Amino acid sequence: MKKYNYEDAVLKEIPEPEKDCTLIPVDISDKTIEQRKQKIIEKMNQRKIDVLLIYADLEHGNNFEYLVVFLPRFEEALLVFHKDQKAYLVMGNENLNKVSKARLQCKAIHAPYFSLPNQPMNNTKSFKDIMKETDIENKRIGVVGWKNFTSLYEDNRQLYDIPVFIMDALIELCGKENITNQTDIFIGENGVRTINEPDEIAHYEFGASLASDCMLDALNALQEGVTEMEIGDILSRYGQRNSVVTIAAFGQRFIKGNMYPTLRELQLKDTVSLTVGYKGGLSSRAGYAVHSSSELDEDVQDYMHKVCAPYFIAIAAWLENIHVGMTGKEMYDLINDVLPQEKYHWTLCPGHLTADEEWLSSPIYENSHELIQSGMLLQSDIIPFVEGYGGVSAESTICIANIKLREKIKEQYPEMYQRMMKRRKYIIENLGIQLHKDVLPMCSTLAYMRPFMLSKQAIIINHE
Repeated sequence: MKKYNYEDAVLKEIPEPEKDCTLIPVDISDKTIEQRKQKIIEKMNQRKIDVLLIYADLEHGNNFEYLVVFLPRFEEALLVFHKDQKAYLVMGNENLNKVSKARLQCKAIHAPYFSLPNQPMNNTKSFKDIMKETDIENKRIGVVGWKNFTSLYEDNRQLYDIPVFIMDALIELCGKENITNQTDIFIGENGVRTINEPDEIAHYEFGASLASDCMLDALNALQEGVTEMEIGDILSRYGQRNSVVTIAAFGQRFIKGNMYPTLRELQLKDTVSLTVGYKGGLSSRAGYAVHSSSELDEDVQDYMHKVCAPYFIAIAAWLENIHVGMTGKEMYDLINDVLPQEKYHWTLCPGHLTADEEWLSSPIYENSHELIQSGMLLQSDIIPFVEGYGGVSAESTICIANIKLREKIKEQYPEMYQRMMKRRKYIIENLGIQLHKDVLPMCSTLAYMRPFMLSKQAIIINHE
């Protein structure tokens, strides 16, 4: 394996990457929706599951959204999907009229129990009786919430993350012995949502590149006296739904429990944390509000050496080595070798899948035998902690693509392919990171890092 040295990370003035979001959202094709449906049916048949009961609310609805293509806003909802393709949407008062908008044919079932407090609930049926209408009695049921449990101590098939009144009705109708958690059909190892077709990649590239463009604008707007709210306004665009809480934080965070941008003004030497995410990707940056290390307090003037350089080299190693067929263990061990966990105190997965939600799941964890596969979208998410120093971040989004997928993207979405090639060229030539051929950048600011965030010229590059 190539030897990685922290000394290779140096500051240099280089051209700024170009903002390149098209501002044209891309819809998922009918063909892909049909493929999604067939993939799920194949998994159901393999596991001898008769019916999937897919739960949704606004924050926990992306497995539901995979087939339905919309979220139930402020109510709960259920998609009851039979292996013979018969489907029911169980909806509350204010989502019942959306059933006709679903991307698969469904019968509407009204469940006022899903409605907002004190709205009309004049029905004369129990929730169990409502669920009888979905033809689930005495069938083998797979429950799909949003979380793929991977506990070493619990029976993960018997852990459920949906409301208890729904589970109680299921147990009465089907018997506990016929119910299992099947969320991993969607997001577990080889889950149907972990691999993307070209139109899905184009759909998600819109959000990933929008987050990147917003981040670059926010970085360029940083100056003494600007408020967190002004930067937060730059990070959020066009009414698009965010996949995470937008962060624009200067100095001490979470004062009185607040998680959102305030009127606090940026001051010299403040730590800065910026994050924005949309469907398909997140961009995050962190550093200090200074022009150079000389403006930092003496005890952190080696921030570049102690924190930024090791982190950047780890990101470079991640991008240069990730490829189709690599195991999660291989990547985990690589990052642990380049950025030792006992010294840099990162605790989460060094990289994870992304989709409609920012964190879908991750094949990259200790001793993981899961494979990195063509069609995966990943976040370069490594979070070190060095005591006494501010944080560091340059998280962005990539697509993993073998030659077959690259050719399909080139043929079906030539303009997106050219954007990806232009991004690769910038990263290789300007940042000095020799991207693996399987890496397609989903945005223009991948690995672009300004540790001294009042300077638009001091960019970290890999100078071997």
